[in-house]
Amino acid sequence: MSAREISQRRVDKSRSGIYWDRAMDFHRTMRDASGAGNWYGVGLAGVHCAISATDSLLVKMAGVRSSSSNHEDAAALLRIHVRDAHTAEQAGRLRRIIGEKNLIEYADKGYGEAEGVELQKQVERYLSWVREIY
Repeated sequence: MSAREISQRRVDKSRSGIYWDRAMDFHRTMRDASGAGNWYGVGLAGVHCAISATDSLLVKMAGVRSSSSNHEDAAALLRIHVRDAHTAEQAGRLRRIIGEKNLIEYADKGYGEAEGVELQKQVERYLSWVREIY
């Protein structure tokens, strides 16, 4: 899939901090929800933290962000625009994190501590990578 096939928009690189601040707000919300045992909150805040961190990184590195209704397209943009030895691995992690969104919001099953703790662990690993190259 080439960058032309993914719906994206140009964003001035100086605006990357807006998306980073948003990611950090979601990160705090995820941690607060975890402390309160609010596992759906952990899941949704974690997913949005990863999406916002991705937007921030893409804006800073390439001056673009996904405008696709499919959040997984952001992972494809990472692979196109971010040159790092771990990009492919982290794009896969991002896809898995984003894949939890529909499960949390719409699946006819519970989302409990085991799922919330695992998602939080994956988000923390992803965020650590973003910080490294940010």
